[in-house]
Amino acid sequence: MSLIPLRPLLETTDRYGYAQGAFNVNMVAQAEAVIQIHTLFRAPAILQGADLANGFMGGRTDFLNANLEDKQRGAVNIAKAVKAAAEHAPIPIALHLDHGKDIASVKAAIDGGYTSVMIDGSSLPLEDNIALTREVVKLAHRVGVTVEGELGVLSGVEDHVFSEHSTYTNPLDAIRFFQETKVDALAISYGTMHGANKGKNAKVRKEIAIAIKECLRHEGIFGVLVSHGSSTVPTYLVEAINNLGGNISNAHGISLEQLKEVGKLGIGKINVDTDIRLAVTRNLRELFLQKPELTEDPQLNQMHQLLKAKPEAFDPRVFLPPIMDTVMYGTIPNKAVADVVTAIKQGVMEMVGSLIVEFGCVGKAGLVEQVSLEQMADRYGKEGF
Repeated sequence: MSLIPLRPLLETTDRYGYAQGAFNVNMVAQAEAVIQIHTLFRAPAILQGADLANGFMGGRTDFLNANLEDKQRGAVNIAKAVKAAAEHAPIPIALHLDHGKDIASVKAAIDGGYTSVMIDGSSLPLEDNIALTREVVKLAHRVGVTVEGELGVLSGVEDHVFSEHSTYTNPLDAIRFFQETKVDALAISYGTMHGANKGKNAKVRKEIAIAIKECLRHEGIFGVLVSHGSSTVPTYLVEAINNLGGNISNAHGISLEQLKEVGKLGIGKINVDTDIRLAVTRNLRELFLQKPELTEDPQLNQMHQLLKAKPEAFDPRVFLPPIMDTVMYGTIPNKAVADVVTAIKQGVMEMVGSLIVEFGCVGKAGLVEQVSLEQMADRYGKEGF
């Protein structure tokens, strides 16, 4: 099945009152695994490539320093992998840019094959955020691509997104934001945090989501709210990593109970990244313990050395540079690398599969309207944006 814009999937979550998990991927094998597990559960799928994940997929192992050319190459690579994996999948699939930094990064994603983009102007004054987001909406809607903005600031760290303090989203500003930008979705700040340490017993302020959604309904505005920084950070994964030589401390997530509740209160998309990172890192550490002979392969020996040298790291991108051809193109040169790819895929499917079930996405693929980018562009044009 061809990739579709995110908008029809968002409309489905809005109509049926549930939240769709959106899962970040950083290599071909991860994209394949996300699509495989969604297909198994007949659930719609949202795959996300963060702005700097495009840089990594473009071959920039020091992805925090990725430039536009890196992102352009990476966007093509990840979109190609997702389209190939989606071709025979009987479910609707959208590919979304997470935390687009600027218009150039957004354009790189659209040109590369993304069907949805986020522009993150949350660090800007409100007027500037509105202006930037409006420009992205004009650019993207012209070709049928969905747009997500952000209002309010989440604390924590994720790639180039960093803040020590949160600023909760003002519901009145959110309504104005939707009205003036014509954005499809809005990431809000309501108590979640980026990264693996969201604070013990973190509480989301669900009343913020409720207020925004009720005002949108009152004004007759379509808009879906997005929950960033929403990984659950399972204790069993952190403990397993530490028992396998890792050293992760102060790791706390958002409770599943809260995430499941907000899915009924206006949140239609829940972003998950850290949980996948943890499961993949646990599997890599476990694999080298169970199969020490893998270190006879020069590339995998380098990976093993990185795992030993960086016990505090849980982002697999730290350990993957020795097999960048596999990361970028899905190349599997031998059985040893095949074992690594299998471990990575299993970690992804473990976490994504459990959240598909918990979020209530099972069996909802058939509820999503099949709309092409061209059809969506025509619809946007008729609606005046």
